[in-house]
Amino acid sequence: MKRLQEKMEQEGRVLSAHVLKVDSFLNHQIDPQLMKEIGEAFAELFQKAGITKIVTLESSGIAPSVMTGLVLGVPVLFARKRQSLTMTDDLLTADVYSFTKETTNRIAVSNTFLTKEDTVLIIDDFLANGQAALGLIDIVQQAGSAIAGIGIVIEKSFQNGRTLLEEKGMRVESLARIDSLQDGHIQFKEEVAK
Repeated sequence: MKRLQEKMEQEGRVLSAHVLKVDSFLNHQIDPQLMKEIGEAFAELFQKAGITKIVTLESSGIAPSVMTGLVLGVPVLFARKRQSLTMTDDLLTADVYSFTKETTNRIAVSNTFLTKEDTVLIIDDFLANGQAALGLIDIVQQAGSAIAGIGIVIEKSFQNGRTLLEEKGMRVESLARIDSLQDGHIQFKEEVAK
């Protein structure tokens, strides 16, 4: 997605060969117009997949997921990283290791909102090592729901996340693919969507 790549080049900060900071438009402050365009791009990619629900992980996956859900006309369900007092029974859970934060979180959703009749689109902000996506896949499969694919806003193609997901038979659609973060510069793999 050309506009996303331009935004990454203008406002993204390369912190290391593995870390890109995009908190000015995706991970802390949100650019609503860009999120709208991201939602439209995902909706176009998955419009014929029969999506009935979108599943994401709090918190950075919520904005692109909500915009996609708005365009597709389907509900958005986000997995919580911390259980609340109101979220105690009938939970679907998975453990997810975060390489950026160097912690493992037990993510959870209520099984009330996913059924065997659902066809799910999983959306996440980043794909690196694939652990968040694998955790969401596990939760969706526990519910018996079908998975239409995985939408990724920014993929670090130099890491093994895509390979892990494709080995599980998942369709992976990324709006921007990074080939390298060497020497403080973003090198894109290719333009993947308009």
